[in-house]
Amino acid sequence: MSFSRIDTLWVEKYRPKTLDEVVDQEEVVASLKNIMNNIQEMPHLLFAGPPGTGKTTLALVIARMLYGDKWREYTLELNASDERGINVIREKVKVFSQYFTPTKEVPFKLVILDEADMMTSEAQTALRRIMEIYSRTTRFILICNYLTRIISPIQSRCATFKFKRIPRELAIKYLKSICESEKINCSDDVLERIYEVSAGDLRRAINLLQSVVNVSGGKPKVSDVDEIVGKVTPGVISGIIEKLRLGEFKEAVDKLFEFKAVSGVDGQEVIKLILNELMMKNLLNPKTAEILAKYDFRMTEGAYEEVQLTAMLAELAGAFKGTG
Repeated sequence: MSFSRIDTLWVEKYRPKTLDEVVDQEEVVASLKNIMNNIQEMPHLLFAGPPGTGKTTLALVIARMLYGDKWREYTLELNASDERGINVIREKVKVFSQYFTPTKEVPFKLVILDEADMMTSEAQTALRRIMEIYSRTTRFILICNYLTRIISPIQSRCATFKFKRIPRELAIKYLKSICESEKINCSDDVLERIYEVSAGDLRRAINLLQSVVNVSGGKPKVSDVDEIVGKVTPGVISGIIEKLRLGEFKEAVDKLFEFKAVSGVDGQEVIKLILNELMMKNLLNPKTAEILAKYDFRMTEGAYEEVQLTAMLAELAGAFKGTG
């Protein structure tokens, strides 16, 4: 086996294909089994919970259960964080939903809308109307991290399922099963560190495991894990703050987005890390605290993460003038 590059993403290679293969989420799986016993009466579904807990996986499992090998033909997958405006709802979702005649074998088509909490309120309102108008021909599975960002009229039209973080022992067991399948000798210390860094996000843990195996030549060590994630706290964040204090704004932005791409942390987690580092450096004051609070709130409201983080760094750079 060659470790010089990654040919197949393990997160896709080992994605569960049936309800019984899903890691944890026993209550959700049991409820979905009952729903799938009477497909004709399947409601719209709303999956909510932290990233990497199986929401998208379960949506794809349902698609396969509904349509078998033809599931792609009858399923529209969209990521609302990339396509979150009202035009996408009107053009893609509406067109997909309206041209279909139900049959006994295929009673309806399926729309899977990932990161639905990133949609604008206008787009959600348009989506709610489409869900009402085309309920005879289309079912929706909406996936979100934050249920509170989904408007009440949509929530009321869905059966809601709340997902929880994958427990340590189950996540590590799953990672071990991947190592066995790939014939990788990976110590418990390495897997523990991967889980710790991934914070219960199994998708992120699998991606990190594959990256660590790849860079280590198939003999991963804990130090390899730390190198891959850039020693997230405090090294990278500290470096970003220092660049802002030196007036190197573009370099700080580049470093931040490189860090996000490698580590997989979201924008609000970045703000927490910056907050902790500012406290350590005695740089937390009313002005910097207000900046962090403002952008944390904006992201909670669904504002575009990359734009908000860039603007936040710009404001922090201004606040740091004279402190470098």
